[in-house]
Formats: sequence, structure tokens, C-alpha cells
Amino acid sequence: MTDYIFKLELKVRDYECDMQGIVNNAIYQNYLEHCRHEFLLSVGIDFNRLTQEKIFLVVVRAELDYKTPLRGGDVFWIGLNLKRVSPIRFVFLQDIFHSPDQRLALSARTTGTALNEKGRPFLPPELIALLEAPGKAEAKLRY
Repeated sequence: MTDYIFKLELKVRDYECDMQGIVNNAIYQNYLEHCRHEFLLSVGIDFNRLTQEKIFLVVVRAELDYKTPLRGGDVFWIGLNLKRVSPIRFVFLQDIFHSPDQRLALSARTTGTALNEKGRPFLPPELIALLEAPGKAEAKLRY
């Protein structure tokens, strides 16, 4: 396990599982996105406010490595780290672990940027500040 700047605990809901009784692969994207939004809120960056200001945070690439499945009722947590990878792109590194035994369920690398109202990539000042010192973010641990 790695040190994370943010952690969020969740529980699998039965309707998120497929016919095999495991979490549907697409649902993991929802978990990861929810964690990213909660992280941003915890450091004072409101996704909805940015959208109202015509600043659109977007995913440009998502890489998910599935390790062990989650099942209905499982409690799990997501660890998140953030780094800048170019002048206009950043990456969320996220891992999902089963809570009881700390087994890795998934590793993800999600690349994003921000777009202005004309669709041009840029980074708003509050995101630049966060990317310059992500480890100093005042993220609250949620688990």
C-alpha cells in the first residue's frame, strides 16, 4: 500500500452487481469519480461551481487494472494521489482495497484537464495551486 493524500470508504450496493454477483466493471468508474469529486470538495474545489463558471474538468484517458472483484455488501476504500504530468494535464492515481483484508481490488490512472468555454485546455488557478503541492492539500480522511 501507498500513502494517499485522500481516502474514501464506501460499500457495494446490490444493484451494482452483475449476474455473476460481482461489481459490474463500469461501476468502478463511478466509484473512482465519486472519490475524485469528494477529494476536490475536501480541498475547496467545487466541481459544480467550476461548471457554472464555464470551467469544465474532463477525463481524457482512463486506465483500470482489475485485480480482485468486489461483491454485494463489501466495504472498501479508495486511496487517491494526484500529480501534474504536463502544463495542462494531471493524473489521479487511485487504488481500491477490500476493507477487511486490504486486498487490492483495482488500480486506476485517470488523466484529466480543464476546458474553457471555447473548449480549449487550460488549468484554473486553484487547480494549479493544488497540483503544485498535492501532499499539502487539507483533504479529510473519510474512512
